[in-house]
Amino acid sequence: MANASFELNGKSVYVAGHRGMVGSALMRRLAREDVKLVTVDRREVDLCNQAAVFDWFAKARPQVIFLAAAKVGGIVANATLRAEFIYDNIAIAANVIQAAHVNRAEKLMFLGSSCIYPKLAPQPLREDTVLSGPLEPTNEPYAIAKIAGIKMAEAYRSQYGSDFISVMPTNLYGPGDNYHPDYSHVVAALIRRFHEAKVSGARSVVVWGTGTPRREFLYVDDMADACVHLMKTYSSAELINIGTGEDITIAEFARIVAEVVGYIGEISFDSSRPDGTPRKLLDVSRLASLGWRARTWLTHGMRQAYQAFLVASATSDKRTEPCSC
Repeated sequence: MANASFELNGKSVYVAGHRGMVGSALMRRLAREDVKLVTVDRREVDLCNQAAVFDWFAKARPQVIFLAAAKVGGIVANATLRAEFIYDNIAIAANVIQAAHVNRAEKLMFLGSSCIYPKLAPQPLREDTVLSGPLEPTNEPYAIAKIAGIKMAEAYRSQYGSDFISVMPTNLYGPGDNYHPDYSHVVAALIRRFHEAKVSGARSVVVWGTGTPRREFLYVDDMADACVHLMKTYSSAELINIGTGEDITIAEFARIVAEVVGYIGEISFDSSRPDGTPRKLLDVSRLASLGWRARTWLTHGMRQAYQAFLVASATSDKRTEPCSC
């Protein structure tokens, strides 16, 4: 692991995926820095289109890149859109990383996902356990695409000396999430489900799975702050986890969501639905050694997330499919 000092001030910074939950949080955080933010809408440049990406990079020539664009979704989306998840995410990583290299970007951060770790890897998940065992089958295509991005960043650093780094955020939640009833991640899915149950007066809410898997949850603006911190202070081929270092069961989390939303009915669990990985807690000791820790308490962050859901529900900008942004 290598400490570094990288100056962001005065640089042109491109956030790939700036309209997604992760990208928009990065935009909010970077607005506090003395940087020139560079963006391009996916309707203008499809990041899966190599020629379009190369042409845009040659014109814009961003000095710093946060590669947060991805096609993402929950268990159902990962299980049913397997070809799209592997193709789109590999294409995005390959096109942006190569374009950054060709146009001599000063630094690039690739944002992966904690699903890259083997399903039964020792807990908490250390960065050096990547590729040490089989992946969780339900999200294997997405995980493989993210691993490919990590390995690309490593290879460009090794062969060309590029200052490309990779970070692995844990499960994220907050403003800008995707609330599709089938394709969303667990946090957004539960917010929507409990809200609709409260509005309809439903006596019970069914949560997928047994409720026993343990998960770690990080507020997306904390994640963005960690990314900016690492961009300034970290330079190494070794990937680095971003999380809270604490986890809870899905059942416990469901009760927190119900309380935040104001739902007072019963909660039951559908064990016929997949649980996914039994536990997923990141070892954040590397991140802590670099002077960063999460600051947002889960209940407080969930209140913020629910307010963001209410705002999104009142507008026409509702996510209705897996996000590719």
